[in-house]
Amino acid sequence: MAKHEEVKNGVIFPAGEKNEAFAQYFVGQSYLNPLVFDSKVSVGVGNVTFEPGCRNNWHIHRDGYQILLVTGGEGWYQEEGKPAQFLKAGDVVVTHDGVKHWHGAAKDSWFEHIAITAGKPEWLEPVSDEAYEKATK
Repeated sequence: MAKHEEVKNGVIFPAGEKNEAFAQYFVGQSYLNPLVFDSKVSVGVGNVTFEPGCRNNWHIHRDGYQILLVTGGEGWYQEEGKPAQFLKAGDVVVTHDGVKHWHGAAKDSWFEHIAITAGKPEWLEPVSDEAYEKATK
């Protein structure tokens, strides 16, 4: 049984629907609940929930940034060329413009964060199982 099962129902905000729109950019199953629907706001804000072992592909935010507010479970964040960082509820990650990175759940835990994103993501290669295992040891 995975740790932090309560995350699948949403800790603060509901987990949302299966993230079909971005499924091609994830290894494993994620869920997305968009939280802001205001055309005058130039950032996206969404609750992203990851099943155990799920992670997104390497990606870069162009002409913007991303702020992750971890609200539940356990996960990982890694910038290219740096060691992966273990994440838990209460952690905050800021990814600056042009930084190649990935984030996702620990292999044995659900994981949830609010993503505040400006600019456009450039989706890159998946994080292979081998790279994920190596990064998250």
